[in-house]
Amino acid sequence: MSISTIIVLITSATSIYALQQNNILFDRWQFSAYLIQHKKEYHRFFTHALLHADWMHLIINMYVLYTFGNGVEENFKLVKGESGQFYFALFYVLSVVCSSIPSYEKNKNNSWYVSVGASGATSAIVFSYILFAPLAKFYFMFIPIGIPAIVFGIGYLIYSYYMSLKATDNIAHDVHFFGAIFGVLFTLALDKGIFMYFVQQLQF
Repeated sequence: MSISTIIVLITSATSIYALQQNNILFDRWQFSAYLIQHKKEYHRFFTHALLHADWMHLIINMYVLYTFGNGVEENFKLVKGESGQFYFALFYVLSVVCSSIPSYEKNKNNSWYVSVGASGATSAIVFSYILFAPLAKFYFMFIPIGIPAIVFGIGYLIYSYYMSLKATDNIAHDVHFFGAIFGVLFTLALDKGIFMYFVQQLQF
């Protein structure tokens, strides 16, 4: 069984349990920069990714993780051989933490700010996928043609950055943005040949 599938199963189980009958789990595991800063509850850097705000939030993140995660995991195995799965697991865990650090710095004295979800990690995975297949087509409902992955990636970064500055909704756009950046940096650090492979894919 792939690491991606294991993460999907574990995250789905904990999220469903919390959504159905255990609000205490949200209180104990959700991301709270204030409690991390003032109560030293560092586990929240990790555990918030095991919870989701509602069913749609969970379904979207797990769909993206399963769809793209297995492809990225296979690419890591091609690059790193037998240790590829270890690097993918490390990649996922670090992306959960690193995508949340800017939110922590921004909100460590804000007792009202909380968040949940694996969105930072899923953004990292999608952008790692884009490095390996920049011209792959992404399809969306109501759009009749496929969007090249690299075009989607650029648009996603611009949108996430813009929305994080506006901060007019309850979506953690900064987590999406920094998760994507981390996904690119970690993947490029795996092997120097990945960047050249990315460039070659664009020479069509």
